[in-house]
Amino acid sequence: MIQITCASPNENELVAMANALSPSVKYKFHKMEQCKDKLEAVEYVFEMLSPAMFFLLEKGIKLLIVTLGSNGVFICCKEHTNFIKDQCKCKQTPFSAQLLEKLDWNFPSNTPVNLCGESSSRTCVFHLPAISASVISLTGAGDCLVGGVLSALCGGLDIIRSVAVGVAIAKASVESEANIPDNISAESVADDAKRILISAKKLWCK
Repeated sequence: MIQITCASPNENELVAMANALSPSVKYKFHKMEQCKDKLEAVEYVFEMLSPAMFFLLEKGIKLLIVTLGSNGVFICCKEHTNFIKDQCKCKQTPFSAQLLEKLDWNFPSNTPVNLCGESSSRTCVFHLPAISASVISLTGAGDCLVGGVLSALCGGLDIIRSVAVGVAIAKASVESEANIPDNISAESVADDAKRILISAKKLWCK
């Protein structure tokens, strides 16, 4: 049997995944009507989606990166989860090497969230906000997010910082006509990732 290690669904895909694996309980998600308060909107979405997220982790998925559109992303995983078994086998592209060099000095040392506790099995959920973008096309944004996360993980960053990089690269994607932008500035991505990380919050850890 093939086990899925990581998934990056949106809200509706997350619920569909949980319902496909649940013989009895049916999970639901209803979008909140117009809400100007971002914090209230995030808390509402978390309350709606957390049962499905926790269920999927119980089924063996190690990492969920739930994309929430303008509300950012949720990261849901166990504290002790190790995503990169052999760092030496990871390959870096010239761009990822340049990006990681920028991130070395650009990320704050005292991050507001972290994923520690090697001996812990607590389930943690973090929220990383979206940042404003001049949207041209949404096509390819999800692929860019996942690619950015994987590239950063292979470069040695932890999951929180890696998702911040993914969100920053997704922002660059939606501001481009191309599905995958030809010219992405490593310095710009690093700056955006820092802004995202500074505003990240731990929503749940039990």
